[in-house]
Amino acid sequence: MAIQCYGCDFVVKSFMYLFFSHNLRNVWKTSSLLEKASIFQITFKTHNNLKLDKDNEIEFCQEYKYLGVIFDTSGTNDKEIRSRVIQARTCIVCLNGIVWSKDIRKERKLNIYNALIKSSLLYGSETWRLTENNKRWVEATEMDALRRSCRISRKDRIRNVTIRQHIGLEETIIKETEQNQLTWYGHVQRMAEERLPKITLKWMPKQKRARGRPKKNWMKGIKKAMNERNLNEGQWEDRKQWSLGVGQRRKTF
Repeated sequence: MAIQCYGCDFVVKSFMYLFFSHNLRNVWKTSSLLEKASIFQITFKTHNNLKLDKDNEIEFCQEYKYLGVIFDTSGTNDKEIRSRVIQARTCIVCLNGIVWSKDIRKERKLNIYNALIKSSLLYGSETWRLTENNKRWVEATEMDALRRSCRISRKDRIRNVTIRQHIGLEETIIKETEQNQLTWYGHVQRMAEERLPKITLKWMPKQKRARGRPKKNWMKGIKKAMNERNLNEGQWEDRKQWSLGVGQRRKTF
């Protein structure tokens, strides 16, 4: 178990209030949760353990994994994306004999790619911060699988667009990731104001950021994807129209 804090004392104080006001101290002592718990903090300050009382404290940790997703003190998901790329490439190597086979149709290979490789690569991608470096890692993994499925080596010097057309893919994996992110963004915006994801989306840290150019964050990627698709604020209220604008649905006549 880990408690995630974003460089804000308010989060720690709120946890302390809940801990003592709800008489949770006895629960932690009787169960072995206190020994397994750790605190996780994204901050530029020094990292200290969280003292509950004179006898108990929660140990600070550099990173932790929750529901298969890695969180670390950097506040970015670069390490998680690298982990996803490694898992997808491991899956590609294990399936190499199948994707290179002459006896399997490309449609069946595409189904295998979608079910095993792409699902492993894009797990949790709805909240990814897509920097240019991260995009290159993900696209390279996608093309590795598609080239093997088409039995085309990099030495053949065939462009990625041609390979996607050959196997029957219209969009890149980055475009699909942006669609998933916009779908999730619209889902959160339609939530009630008291829902935790909605509160988290609107929350802004009160502390000043470090000097220098601001880093690209998730919301900037969402705004860019909305501009590219001519989506406006408030359109997410109509679920079908939002899905149509995102690209998840095809327009029917």
